[in-house]
Amino acid sequence: MQTLYTISALDKEAKPGEPQKTLQAHLDQTRSLLIYLTWFLTEVARYAETEAHKRAGKHLPSAEDLNVNTKLAGNELLWKMLEDPELKEQFNKLKPEVILRQSQTGGAELVKQVYHDLVEKAEYKTYIATASRDKQEERKILELILNDMLLANELFLSHVEDNFPNWNDDGEMVVQLLVGYLQKPGTYHFNSFISADKKEFAQQLLQTVIEKNQFLQDLIIPRLKNWDPERIAQLDMILMKMGVAEFLYFETIPPKVTINEYIDLAKDYSTLQSGQFVNGILDNIHKDLVQQGKMQKVDYKKA
Repeated sequence: MQTLYTISALDKEAKPGEPQKTLQAHLDQTRSLLIYLTWFLTEVARYAETEAHKRAGKHLPSAEDLNVNTKLAGNELLWKMLEDPELKEQFNKLKPEVILRQSQTGGAELVKQVYHDLVEKAEYKTYIATASRDKQEERKILELILNDMLLANELFLSHVEDNFPNWNDDGEMVVQLLVGYLQKPGTYHFNSFISADKKEFAQQLLQTVIEKNQFLQDLIIPRLKNWDPERIAQLDMILMKMGVAEFLYFETIPPKVTINEYIDLAKDYSTLQSGQFVNGILDNIHKDLVQQGKMQKVDYKKA
């Protein structure tokens, strides 16, 4: 959807291969956001050790300076993440420390500020008061940092939005991916990011809508009673073309699934009336295609 919208905004026709490059750029942006959020989480957890070194290095350190609790920096789950070869590779490619240092919002002091807010939390104090390490508690403290110290922190959210324009579109999905990674660190393939079949589907749907653009539009426009096609939200038209393309050219996707998905997309990304509008048009086209015998759907499991 994002790629088709980007291509439609061009003053000239897209060059061969350009839509696929744009799609890949969107996927790369999503991965970069996931990597940065993961890195920032690990930096906050590791700051316990940084804080200890700084305070111990004072000219006249106090007893409190010399006894900073560094249990969090040795969190077993944290180190499983930091030792993940694919994650380390992505950190090296993205260079998140440079993004943080050059940021206009928060900058390098942001990690320190988040950490200092964390140490005041009752949950943190309970965590460091226990010498033993419990797998569930190790994960809970990292989830606390993610949910309470980052996602509930307006300064951090402003920092992410300023550096990753796709946050509003991809943030919820990326957070879900990170939560899943915390459950099983080392099992996520950051290099491939999405499965081969999902990527292939995205590429096929993109190419189909581009190649069949006029045909899909000719199917939609006659159903727009009392609507001027020129005044319909561009995104709504894109969503309807994608939906009709799935009806006709993706035989294993049930029509109800297609309609429900595009209703949700219209509600999330277009106008207040778009969900109902897209629903009505796609439902009518679906019924017409069924009556004309043009719907050739097969059971996904059998396929």
